[in-house]
Amino acid sequence: MPTLTRRSALAGGAALAALAAAGPAGAQAKPKMRFSSAFTENDLRTEGYKAFAAALKDDFDFEPYYGNTLFKQGTELVALQRENLELCNLAPADISKQIPAWSLMTSAYLFRDYDHLVKTFKSDVGQDFIKMARDQLGIELIRPVYFGARQLNLKPAKKINTPADLAGVKLRMPPGEFWQFLGESLGGNPTPVAYAELYTALQSGAVDAQDNPLVAGRSMKFYEVTSQFVLTNHVLGYDMLAVSKKAWSSLKPEQQARLRAEADKAFDANGAKYIAQEQEAIEFFKKEGKQVYSPDQNAFRAFAQKRYVDKYGNDWPKGALEKINAVK
Repeated sequence: MPTLTRRSALAGGAALAALAAAGPAGAQAKPKMRFSSAFTENDLRTEGYKAFAAALKDDFDFEPYYGNTLFKQGTELVALQRENLELCNLAPADISKQIPAWSLMTSAYLFRDYDHLVKTFKSDVGQDFIKMARDQLGIELIRPVYFGARQLNLKPAKKINTPADLAGVKLRMPPGEFWQFLGESLGGNPTPVAYAELYTALQSGAVDAQDNPLVAGRSMKFYEVTSQFVLTNHVLGYDMLAVSKKAWSSLKPEQQARLRAEADKAFDANGAKYIAQEQEAIEFFKKEGKQVYSPDQNAFRAFAQKRYVDKYGNDWPKGALEKINAVK
C-alpha cells in the first residue's frame, strides 16, 4: 500500500483545486478583447460599441480604451497586425497608407448616403476591398461605423450651387495633404487652420468657409459667425470595426456570425442616431435664421470624382469606382 506523505497530500490537494477552478470539461475564461479608439467616451459612437459589447458579453470580455489612451491615433493598425490589440475603430485613411487602392474608399463623393455606404461594403466590390485588407494586412474588417456627413458652412451669403461658385473662397480644411486636396476637389481655395482656432478664423475673415459635420457646426457654434450651410454631403465620415487575425480566428464560426450580426444591429441603430442629430441641427440652424439648402450634387460629384481619378486613379482597381457608383 502506497504511503501517504504530507508532500503527496498537498500535491493532490493542489491538483484537485486546479481542476475545480477549471470548471466543467476544463472550461476556460472568456477571451479578453481590448478595444482602442480615437474618440472619447462622450462620443455618440461609444453608445454603439457599448451595445455591441453587451450583446456579445457571453462570447468575450470587452475592455475599451477611448481617446487613444492605449495606442496613439494612427498606430492602431500596426497594433492589430502585431497582435498587441484585438479590436479597434480603424480609419480608412490608415488602411490606404499600406494599401494605396484603399484611397478610393476615402475619396470625396464616393458614397451618396448612409444606405449607400452600408450596401457598398456588403456588395461584391465592397467585399473585394475587405478581402484585400484580410490578405494584405492580416486583419478582419467587419463593417463601417458612421459618424456624420461633412457639409459646407460659409460666412458670405453667396449662393453655392456648383464647384465654380467656390472659386476664390478661402475654405478652411484641416492641415495635411489629404484634407487640402479634398478642399480643391470641391472647387475652393483650401486654407489650413487648426480646429480650435476655426471660430476666430471665421469671425475675423481669415477664412470664408469651413467643412464639418452639422453636429460639429452646432456644438462649436460656427453658426454664430456664418450665414449659411450648404448640404454638399461631400464626405460620409466612417471608420471600420476591425479585428486582429488572432482574435478573429479564436472565435468559432457561430461566434463570428453572431459578432457580424450584432455589429450590424448596434451600428445601424447608432447610424440612425447620427442621422437624427443631423436633421435636428438643420432645424436648429433654420430657426437661427441661417440659409440651409442643397446644391447641384451631380455637378459637385462629377467635378470631385474627376479630380480624384486624375490624382489617384492609377492606384484603384479597374472599374471599382464605376461599380460603387452603380450600387443601389
